[in-house]
Amino acid sequence: MTRPTSNRISYWRTSFDNGEAAAIAQAIAAEHVSQGPVVAEFERQLAAYLGVPYVVATTSGSTALLMSLWAAGIGQGDEVIVPNRTWIATAHAPLMLGATVKLVDVEKDRPIIDIGAIEAAITPRTRAIMPVHMCGRSADMRAINRIAREHNLTVVEDAAQALGSRNVDGFLGTQSDFGCFSFSVAKIISTGQGGFIATRNETHYKRLVGMRTHGVGDVVNADWDRPGFNFRFTDILAAIGIEQLKLLPRRIDMVKTIYQLYKEGLSGISAVKLIPVDVEAGEIPVYVEVLCESRGKLIDFLDARGIQCRPYYPNLSRASYFNSRGEFPNSDVFDRCGIYLPAGPEQSLENISMVIDQLRQFGKS
Repeated sequence: MTRPTSNRISYWRTSFDNGEAAAIAQAIAAEHVSQGPVVAEFERQLAAYLGVPYVVATTSGSTALLMSLWAAGIGQGDEVIVPNRTWIATAHAPLMLGATVKLVDVEKDRPIIDIGAIEAAITPRTRAIMPVHMCGRSADMRAINRIAREHNLTVVEDAAQALGSRNVDGFLGTQSDFGCFSFSVAKIISTGQGGFIATRNETHYKRLVGMRTHGVGDVVNADWDRPGFNFRFTDILAAIGIEQLKLLPRRIDMVKTIYQLYKEGLSGISAVKLIPVDVEAGEIPVYVEVLCESRGKLIDFLDARGIQCRPYYPNLSRASYFNSRGEFPNSDVFDRCGIYLPAGPEQSLENISMVIDQLRQFGKS
């Protein structure tokens, strides 16, 4: 019954065999190694895809979040509202700038920031809201932007998991002051590490471009006008990104197919509940996530059969340094029961069928 280790089904599958190696070699041959014309072309293509005037590439999605808050003037004494269900980078960005992280609960059925919780958390010190489009799911951006206007707040969308996802108003990550995206390995396209910021605001764009190179606009004739750091992307990574971007439409189709197979296959299995993604509305299910009250038992069951899955990462409120004193009943369900099933744009459909077969067996046990 146990599958050999070499034949294990991993929780995530992607690939870098679409001309990336040749693109890297070409960039090196042209002496385009650090940030240069290949980065500029990648930024141009990303901006064209999203329909925004400005894109700034940087070292990671985490750096994109940090830069956006810094460009917005967030710092010591400010409060930033963050959902309790997200990868911890979302909250570390304001923390690194000296701001206080105000954690709020998520919706009952989706690990997406709860609008009512946002309004209840606002104080005179609140300066920003960071909605997170987890697994391509859209936060209610119309409501969030309305709240932000009423209280003069900056909105930074964490769209790290949402490249290509849409709602009725367009692409996620393009509907606020700053939209932050990631190119880490477990994303629909990847450069290994990397990320970018999308914005429609020219002033924000100029601040981001400056701070990316230690605040210096001209490194030959440098002036120390403003602080910054080395947040530069590289032409080598951008060469990978340009090739990966060509795959985006096919990969979107693939993860949607995988999600649909799981949706159909899990029907009738009461022990495992799919956490929904609204594919019909334009959301892209980059991962496949389920709830199971017997999470540890299910993980062990699948592991014994050569299938890797992962538990949801814990609530941010577990981190003592946020000093969170609230209650998060909706978040707690995802924290306790959430699981990532095998997925990814290069996962074979045969593997998905095998996972579903084992989930059915688990449902009978």
